[in-house]
Amino acid sequence: MKKYTYTEKKDTRSGFGAGLSELGKINPNVVALCADLTGSLKMDAFAKEHPERFFQVGIAEANMIGIAAGLTIGGKIPFTGTFANFSTGRVYDQIRQSVAYSGKNVKICASHAGLTLGEDGATHQILEDIGLMKMLPGMVVINPCDYNQTKAATIAIAIHEGPVYLRFGRPAVPNFTPADQKFEIGKAWLINEGSDVSIFATGHLVWKAIEAGEQLAAQGINAEIINIHTIKPLDNAAIIASAKKTGCVVTAEEHQMNGGLGDSIAQLLSRELPTPLEMVAVHDSFGESGTPDQLMTKYGLDAVNIVEAAKKVMSKKTITAQ
Repeated sequence: MKKYTYTEKKDTRSGFGAGLSELGKINPNVVALCADLTGSLKMDAFAKEHPERFFQVGIAEANMIGIAAGLTIGGKIPFTGTFANFSTGRVYDQIRQSVAYSGKNVKICASHAGLTLGEDGATHQILEDIGLMKMLPGMVVINPCDYNQTKAATIAIAIHEGPVYLRFGRPAVPNFTPADQKFEIGKAWLINEGSDVSIFATGHLVWKAIEAGEQLAAQGINAEIINIHTIKPLDNAAIIASAKKTGCVVTAEEHQMNGGLGDSIAQLLSRELPTPLEMVAVHDSFGESGTPDQLMTKYGLDAVNIVEAAKKVMSKKTITAQ
C-alpha cells in the first residue's frame, strides 16, 4: 500500500474560495453570485477584490440561478454559491429549465454537502444532490476530495463550456493531493495500485478509503484505490480496467446509495462487466444532528465499513469463480 501523509487539515470550501479568487485575477469573464452565505462559501476574497463582478442576491436561490443563466448570454461565466441543499433541491426547477435544458455555462458551486454538515441536522444535510444533478442531461458533476483538489477543480471548470455542479464541504479534512495538480474533468485518479479488490471513492470518503487500504494491507489484502472526483462524465475505461483486474468492487461516498457514485458504477458494470459490488453509502435515510465524525460512524461511512465491505465483496468473488 502506497503511503499517503498530510501536514494539515483544511476544509474543501476554502479550496473553492481560493480557486475562485485566483480565477478572478486571470479571467475577467468570471462573475460570482451568492445567496447570503458569502462567508460560509469563502467567497469574501473575490467579493472584496472584484466588487463589480460579485452579486449578493440574498436568500433568493431561484432568482440567483435565473440571473446566472442570463449572465451567460453576455459571455460571462457565473459561479453561484450557497449550501448544497439550497443549490439543488430548492432550485431544481430553475436549474433544469434555465440552465441544463438550454446548456447555459453556469457553475453551480455547493458547500456543506452530506452528513458532515453536522449539527445543522437533517434539513440541511442533503444526501440526494448528486443523483438530482447527474440525471440532468449535459450536467457535469464533480466531488473533489480535499482543499487542493477543490481549488484545482474550481479553476478547471471555468474552462469547461457548459453547466457544472461542484460539490464540497465544511469540515477540515486531510489535505494530501498535490498543490500543483492538473485537474482533468472525467479522469479518475489512481491512488494505489492493487490486485485483490477495487475501491472507488469520492469526496470525503477518499481519505477514508486510504485508511481502509492501509488496514487491509496489514491483513495481506492489496486494494486498488481510485479517486472518482468526477461522477459525470464517469471514467468508464478506468473503472472497467480496475474491475477486470481485481474481480470485485467497493464504492464509497457521502451520499444516498440510490442515485450516487455506486449507482453509476453499478449501471456501468452491469452493462459492460458484471462484477460483485458492495456500496458504502447512506441506506435510504435522512441524517440527524451530531458532530461530523459521530454521523459518519453512525451511518457507516468510515474506514471500518470500507474494510468490511471489501472483505464481503471478495468472498462474493470466490463464490462467483466457483
